[in-house]
Amino acid sequence: MKKALISVVDDDESVREALPDLIRIFGFEVRAFSSAIEFLGSEWMSKTDCLILDIAMPGMSGPELQEELLRRGENFPVIFITAHKDENERLPLLQGGAIACLFKPFSDVALQEALQKVFS
Repeated sequence: MKKALISVVDDDESVREALPDLIRIFGFEVRAFSSAIEFLGSEWMSKTDCLILDIAMPGMSGPELQEELLRRGENFPVIFITAHKDENERLPLLQGGAIACLFKPFSDVALQEALQKVFS
């Protein structure tokens, strides 16, 4: 059986190094990208089953990437992650179809629960 591919898009190098290890432990394939543009230009975009997006990134933000993908007809399940604990930012993302919006640092359990929502 093919493992689901999770793509992580975050400009923070420490997140791109640590998060994929955790996601692999959960049994998924994973690819990490440093920007929305890098993800959009990659061969992995069409193979992605779920996106984990940082909200605030230079250039194109996570929500802007989600909008661009929808414009292109790509409707991936999205889990947003952010260091800014702002409920006013979180609620519209959830209302806009995000599976979850996790505040950094989030627990392994919180991430696993969000992924279970996607793949259950």
